[in-house]
Amino acid sequence: MKVSLKKCHFAYGELKALGHVVSGLSLGIDKNKVEAVLLKPMPQAKEEMQSFLGFAGYYRQHIKDFAKILKSLYKLCDQQTVYEMTEERVKAYE
Repeated sequence: MKVSLKKCHFAYGELKALGHVVSGLSLGIDKNKVEAVLLKPMPQAKEEMQSFLGFAGYYRQHIKDFAKILKSLYKLCDQQTVYEMTEERVKAYE
């Protein structure tokens, strides 16, 4: 394995990597990634919801009770479920 010094960063207080912000011993969410998702309209089809859930799942370690909150949205992606955004699902999405 070779290391390219051009691609290396030294003595930074904060580093953005793979959608996260690494600072000292902490790991946070890159706010630019979250803002990009917030600007998108609410998913109108199962495929769009699956895409959103994939993004949200990447950050699940930062969301307390992730599975419990998004359970109804995962159910919405089931083949036997009709795609309908109920009040409960809208709240979970937000």
